[in-house]
Formats: sequence, structure tokens, C-alpha cells
Amino acid sequence: MQEKGNISIHTENIFPIIKKFLYSDHEIFLRELVSNAVDASQKIKRLASIGEYNGDLGELKVKVSFDKEAKTITISDSGLGMTAEEIKKYINQIAFSGATEFVEKYKDKGDEKAIIGHFGLGFYSAFMVAGQVEINTKSYQENTESARWICDGSTEFEISAGNRETRGTDITLYIAEDSEEFLDELRIKQILEKYCKFLPIEIEFQDKIVNNPAPIWAKSPSELSDEDYLKFYEELYPFAEKPLFWIHLNVDYPFNLTGILYFPKVKNELQLQREKIQLYSRQVFITDEVKDVVPEFLMLLHGVIDSPDIPLNVSRSFLQADSNVKKINTYITKKVADKLGDLFKSDRQGFEEKFENIGIFVKYGMISDEKFYDRAKDYCLVQNTDGKLFTLNEYAEFVQANQKDKNDDVIYLYSSDVLAQDGFIQSAKKRGYDVLKLDSVLDNHFINMLEQKIVKTHLKRVDADTIEKLIDNGIVIETILSEEDKNTIKGIFEEVISDKSKSVVLEAMPVDELPAVITQNEFMRRMTDMSRVGGGGMGMFGAMPNNYIVSVNANHPSVSKILQTSEAADQKKLAKQIYDLALLSQNMLTGAELTAFIQRTAVAL
Repeated sequence: MQEKGNISIHTENIFPIIKKFLYSDHEIFLRELVSNAVDASQKIKRLASIGEYNGDLGELKVKVSFDKEAKTITISDSGLGMTAEEIKKYINQIAFSGATEFVEKYKDKGDEKAIIGHFGLGFYSAFMVAGQVEINTKSYQENTESARWICDGSTEFEISAGNRETRGTDITLYIAEDSEEFLDELRIKQILEKYCKFLPIEIEFQDKIVNNPAPIWAKSPSELSDEDYLKFYEELYPFAEKPLFWIHLNVDYPFNLTGILYFPKVKNELQLQREKIQLYSRQVFITDEVKDVVPEFLMLLHGVIDSPDIPLNVSRSFLQADSNVKKINTYITKKVADKLGDLFKSDRQGFEEKFENIGIFVKYGMISDEKFYDRAKDYCLVQNTDGKLFTLNEYAEFVQANQKDKNDDVIYLYSSDVLAQDGFIQSAKKRGYDVLKLDSVLDNHFINMLEQKIVKTHLKRVDADTIEKLIDNGIVIETILSEEDKNTIKGIFEEVISDKSKSVVLEAMPVDELPAVITQNEFMRRMTDMSRVGGGGMGMFGAMPNNYIVSVNANHPSVSKILQTSEAADQKKLAKQIYDLALLSQNMLTGAELTAFIQRTAVAL
């Protein structure tokens, strides 16, 4: 038997297209060819299970080998094999997928989702790296001869009698000069571990099995222990800390999806993680760019998602827009929300201990997803500066009676830096007020969201104004200074303060408050902070200069002392000391000014 002919395609330029444009990365060729070999092995198992093949299945592993001297890579399987006629049908007619036909034929007799390939072009990825490709194959069917197919990357091929004596297929790639990087043991091993690590048939390379054909996400949760989940996490991310907990995904309607998502320990900041969620299709690695499948707020999770129903482009390298993707995204959101809710209800103490690490997911989800907000509002926690944790409803009840202003609006005070704002926190506590600790990178957006969701409630940073103005309950504090004295004091401070970004006002405050405080308008400060963390449309605020208010306590003895001092120089010296104290309380006193303040204070001692 010998035959020559032309491959049935519509353009002479198909191979340059495949080589340069179809696949984004040339290493994909090994994934495609090994996947095809696994397909062939799965098919023969299927036929045996339904009684259409009665021979000995034998060992169904796929073997990958290379010969550096001969410049070849060979992928061998003991699967279905092909006849010469099948080669003509499945190989010579590009984009006719044998897997698609097989699934259609046997869809009512088993699990068609076990068959990987659906594109028909996977085999031709071999020509991205090979100058010539040879197939040597023998069909499982009785009384059929082995066949050999050779193609040099043009549209011409040759079919002749093969020399394979047992069922299965050998595909040999004669590696092109510009792709000899793949004739390296470590390189091949890395590609197999990346793309084929969890294929359902054993993959042998250099006499070692390089994959785990039965990953735990393909098993029922009832079969698995905590140790199994932790061991698998370590297999995925060998150097990562143990996860906090995990969610096992397992749904077969209206789409097929399995997987395991792990909640890692996350620092109190948004950051790109080296370990990402891995997307598989029938245990074949596709990508770790899963932004359309997984909601954005869960992109910091780790783990695996496997779905044959996620639409991919012809090269399986990119996700395509599809209603199933949206459904899967919604499902994952609900699954995560329900898991967090169950943890909160079943073990609140344990949930509170984990919240420092999972709070970033919860808050980000509430900000970005309305449906997630509806579920998470019942277990999202806020913490006050004393370390006590509350749900949103609990905190509303906690401050309801004591922190209302004259308009009957509830005021939540918060600190973005407990250490730096301690003086303001203590002033609030003197009045019996509570202060929340909201210091994560997301909290500016979280605060805005809460104000939109919780009626008649405002959030104000504890250093945004004097405490009497932050919670204006309508009680007027009288000043001991006359209007003339107030103008005198204001003039002295304005002369001492050379920074034009700071305005001086005299306030009637309690005697036990600081002699002066420096504050920034709450709205402008919040917009500026949001612009620094990427708040949409807030860029203009980031470019605007900061403006501050220096509020001088007209009732403080130190301020009265300025009026009692006769020398103008001494008046300014006292005002300067009060002003520097106010700067110091806001961490705004630095450099030479800080040194001068320390020296003055030391002399006074």
C-alpha cells in the first residue's frame, strides 16, 4: 500500500498561519498531541465498557520520548489507533474533528465529556516546531493493517504501510532548526507538568509518571478528608502557607463544572499573587487568566476550575464571551457567599479569627457585586479600635443611641491609622463615642458603599474635624474669649504659620481638648485617598493640593496664656509650639522643623 495526495484545505497558506498565528505559544504543541493520545486511550476504554471492543486493554499510558541526536520527539499511545482510511478522514481533512464525531456517535452510551479534543486542528500544532511529522498507527479493529503517514509541512502527504504491530499510535516530530529548544529534557518535563499534570491517563516521560490522573477535584467531596485538600494545595503551590479553608465546586446542570477554590492568607492590601486560579478543560490545563470565569473580587483565591462548557477559541488559548461563562461566574459568586455564611453561622469565633485575612474578599465583593452584597451584609464584620468585632447590624445598634447628630443622623467615626490618630481617638472616647478601625486599601470605597446602603448614616474620619463638629448634637459651647481676643489670636497664628495651604479658625472646644488640631475636609480627603487606590473618575482629586484647617481651641489655657504674654516674640513662640504640637499629632512635623521643636522642648524642660 502506498499513496500520495494533497491535504484537503482551502488555502495553501494554512501551515504558516498555524505556525505563526493560531497558537499563542509554541509549547502548546505538546499539550495538543498528548491530549490527542489521551483521547485515543479514553475512546478504547469507552468501547470496551460498552462491549464494542473485547480485546485486552493492556497498559493505557501515554509515553513521551525524545532523541537529541536524531532531533525527534515521539508521543506514543495504546489507544484506538487508525486505519489508512481514518487517517485520510481525520488528518488530511483539516478541522474535521474525530473527537466531535466520536462524541456524537456514542453520546447516549456514556460520558462524552471524557473526550478532550473538539477542534480537529490540535494535531497540526506539531508543525509549529517540526519540519516533518510522521504517524505510525494500527487500528483496534480486527483484520486491519498498520499505516504510516508523513508530511513535511506542505500540503503534500504520503501514506504507506506502517510497522506498528500493536494497537495504538506513534507520532514522531522531526524538530525544525528554529525549535531545537524543545529537544531538552527539562524543557519537555516543564511543559508536561504545566499542561498535562492532571490528564486522566498516566503520562510517562524518562521512565517516570509525570502526572496525577485522578486529581481530587474530580472526586466527590464525601470521599475526601481535610488532609486530602491540604495535600492537593501543597501539590499546586509547594511554597505557600496553608490555606484558611476551601470550597469544593461540583455542578452538572445547567453547565458542567468541578474544582476547588482555596482562601489563602492575604495581607491587608490588594496585591498580584504568583499563585493563580488554574483553568482546566477535562483535566487539560488551559490558562491561569480566569478573569471572565471568576468574579474579579475572587481573583486572589487559589485553586482549580475545570469545565468542558467554558468556550475557548480554536487554539484553546483564550476564553470567548458566552452565556455559560456568565452563569459560571454567578454560580461561583453564590457558592463563595454561601460558604462564608455557613462558616459564620456554624463557628463565629473561628470566622472572626479568619476575618483579618478574608475581609478583603468580603469587602471587595460587596463593593463590586450587588448580589454578593445582599448575602454578605449579614456576616461582614467591622472592628473598633478596641478590637471588638461587629456585624453591620450589630454595630448600627451599638452606636444608635449615642452617636446621633442634631438631624437625627447616625455618625460612624473611624480611624485609618490608629497609632497616628490616637489623640483624636482619645478625644472621641472622652465623649463616650466609639471609633471603627478602617485602615485597609479598600476601606475608602467600602466607606462610600456603606453610606449609600445604610440610611441616615454618615462615616467621618476621626481626625476630619473637631469632635464637636464631627458629631454636632446642637449643644453650643461658649468661648471665654471676646471677639477682639479671637482676632488677636488668629492674627498671631496666621503670622506663625507660613504654609498657605493651612487656614486658621478659632473654635469653642472643651478645656480638656488639645490647644489646636489640624484637620482636612472629609469629602476632599476621601476623594484624594480614593484616587490613590484607583477610584474611577477620582484622578482630578489626586492632582489637587491638600488644604487643611488649623482649629485653635479658644478655651484652652495655653491659648489664654498667649494673650497674657506681653512680648510679641514670646506670643509667637507659644503659638509656634502649639502649632507644632498639632502638626506632630498628625505626623506632619518632619525634618528641620521637627528638630527645632525637639530642641525648644528640651530647653523648656
